[in-house]
Amino acid sequence: MDGIYEDLSVLAEILSEEADDELQKEFTVKSAGLKKLVEKEQLMLLLSEEYDGSSAILSVHAGSGGLDSQDWAEMLLRLYLRWAEREGFRARIIEILQDEEAGIKNATVLVEGDFAYGYLKSEKGVHRLVRISPFDAGKRRHTSFASVDVAPELPDDVEVEVRPEDLKVDTYRASGAGGQYVNKTDSAVRITHLPTGIVVACQNERSQHMNRQVAMQVLRSRLFEMAVRERQQELQAIQGEKKEISWGSQIRSYVLQPYTLVKDYRTGHETGNVQAVLDGDIDDFIMSYLRWKKQN
Repeated sequence: MDGIYEDLSVLAEILSEEADDELQKEFTVKSAGLKKLVEKEQLMLLLSEEYDGSSAILSVHAGSGGLDSQDWAEMLLRLYLRWAEREGFRARIIEILQDEEAGIKNATVLVEGDFAYGYLKSEKGVHRLVRISPFDAGKRRHTSFASVDVAPELPDDVEVEVRPEDLKVDTYRASGAGGQYVNKTDSAVRITHLPTGIVVACQNERSQHMNRQVAMQVLRSRLFEMAVRERQQELQAIQGEKKEISWGSQIRSYVLQPYTLVKDYRTGHETGNVQAVLDGDIDDFIMSYLRWKKQN
């Protein structure tokens, strides 16, 4: 970085004395390169928590609101799949519960790649959509909610106690759109952790053994995330802080009618280009959150 800065200083001095198109182009290219290096260094400082460098396990759950919320949950799932594709991550849907009429009730995605969790932890919370409902014959405006949960994919050496006697394991036939994508045997696996009530499932791997392995991986991450959350709540209680976690405490709103706006309530960052956000352009929201979190 020092070398690039020195080169830019020399170029700037020359250009201050005489105009030169070729040197100006070189200055512009080197300036853009230095800007990217600085932004990368800033990002590494922001992504400094213990598991920020891990892959991520992201889940989307439809809230109350019937078809509208299920449709909204599916829109959010598409948003994160598009974002992962844009950023060069590998995203695998490991479990999805679709509705016969519209949308999804829930879905879990494994987003594989360096710092996937560090980026996506900004998305944890309740997301609110305001639009003219496509399911309302009266074309009235509806508000829908969906929640997003994100946990790091844990390395094998991280200890999370999971006792076999605490698990209820069920196998079932995977459901889906039909055809070659649906396994005709009872290979899907659902694991219930009895002490906490956490339920995880995997249906998209090739065998029951692989589905069970992935489901256990997700369970370990969920239990770890729960333990971290409980510790944070204990600290907040000691400090006298109370933060309500409910459908009313949304982190972000997406308004399609009567105007267009996406606004994050934690950072204040907003944009009127809702379609770009729904197509996965959430980098500015992620960076705003990381900077905000560093300061709080």
